[in-house]
Amino acid sequence: MQIPGRLTGGDAVFGLLPMILIFILLLPAFFFLFYFNIAAISFTKLGLSPQGAMLLFVFSLLGSVINIPVSKHKIIVEEKPEMIFSFLFYYPPRVRHQVIAVNVGGAVIPTVFALYLLGRAPLIPTLISTAIVTLASHAMARVVPGVGISLPAFIPPLVAVGSALLLAGESAAPVAYIAGSLGTLIGADLLNLNKIKNIGAQVVSIGGAGVYDGIFLVGVIAAFLAA
Repeated sequence: MQIPGRLTGGDAVFGLLPMILIFILLLPAFFFLFYFNIAAISFTKLGLSPQGAMLLFVFSLLGSVINIPVSKHKIIVEEKPEMIFSFLFYYPPRVRHQVIAVNVGGAVIPTVFALYLLGRAPLIPTLISTAIVTLASHAMARVVPGVGISLPAFIPPLVAVGSALLLAGESAAPVAYIAGSLGTLIGADLLNLNKIKNIGAQVVSIGGAGVYDGIFLVGVIAAFLAA
């Protein structure tokens, strides 16, 4: 029996649909605001003013759409058509040009900021921590054809924070940021440049995901955890 004025199960579900859709649409905005706050706190802990932290994040965000080409070379791509009895025929590999670029927001700005912090951090602990993160990143990085360089997201920041806290003590935050950013850049990207041709992509951008790239993320998370 249905009580007048009371929603049935189906009506209740349909009544919640607009709220669920609004939540799904707003979820990326909530995530972005949360990420922005984490980045702002991290940059503030590293010595920037709130205004400076905001400008650094905004410039990094704008720089995410800018890729600077640094090299261009030929790659051989083997493409086999999906046809019946295709194995009976020889299909010569195609030669394409592969462009290697550097993303401003995801690689250039984090590197410049890390070099700026280098003058405010203890040198020896910073160099050792960076070397440790470089080795860990290089050991864990994998080149995935058609995707790029894959690296477990939690490895570099945890290694950076652990080594920075152990070696630098109260100065752990800048050491963690430098080690996390430069260590990931060197270990995962630069030391794998000879393998990038195996990705098969026509454009390979170092730090190409911008503020969501591993180089930027690792530095922010490492500084936040170490602060």
